[in-house]
Amino acid sequence: MAELVDTVLFDIDDTLCEYRRSGAELLALAFDREGIEPFFEVDEYYAQYDTFIETTDSVEVLRAECFAGIAEEHGRDPELGRAVASAYATERNHRNVRPLPGSREAVTSLSHDHRLGVVTNGPPDTQAKKLDEIGVADAFEVVIHAGYDAPAKPDPEPFHRALSALDATPDSTVHVGNSLASDVAGAQAAGLKAVWLSNGTDLCVDSDCVPEYTLDSLSDLTEHPWNPSVE
Repeated sequence: MAELVDTVLFDIDDTLCEYRRSGAELLALAFDREGIEPFFEVDEYYAQYDTFIETTDSVEVLRAECFAGIAEEHGRDPELGRAVASAYATERNHRNVRPLPGSREAVTSLSHDHRLGVVTNGPPDTQAKKLDEIGVADAFEVVIHAGYDAPAKPDPEPFHRALSALDATPDSTVHVGNSLASDVAGAQAAGLKAVWLSNGTDLCVDSDCVPEYTLDSLSDLTEHPWNPSVE
């Protein structure tokens, strides 16, 4: 008989919450704030993450190094990139995330009969603010910041650390996330069942990652899809 699920891990970004303004919008505002004609797009910023994530200890420093590196690649003064990064941070520091539909209700419901944790690819300071902003920080017994406390997802190590902290087993744990590549693949590599939040996206038939459960909304979590008999 399969072991009942008593522990649930969550991703944060685009699972529990989303940004009110996109990175592209924030970058445009940052260039405008500095009076600089835009010379790169936000995808170039995201592509630089892996270059600097191992050598920086906060998202602000990571962003500054990314922007400086991009500026240099475009033949600009790296300090110009750092100035844009500072303006970007100023814009982002306003209350900038909102809960995804059903996320707070799902976390509250699950907290009554499950142990809850977070495994997120993101820096501690930024991710802690997001959980505070959406009002669910106190529901989680452990938060593992993959890429900082442990290797980034889909490496199984951050999931193993969460299990150890919660004294949980893989067979009794599910992980909820929106990314097939990092959440589903990482959870399954660690021996957990994966709950994929599709957000209306169809599962690619050629995908190597097939989740055990698929949800259109976190509201569906209140029905405990992995333990059908639980009311």
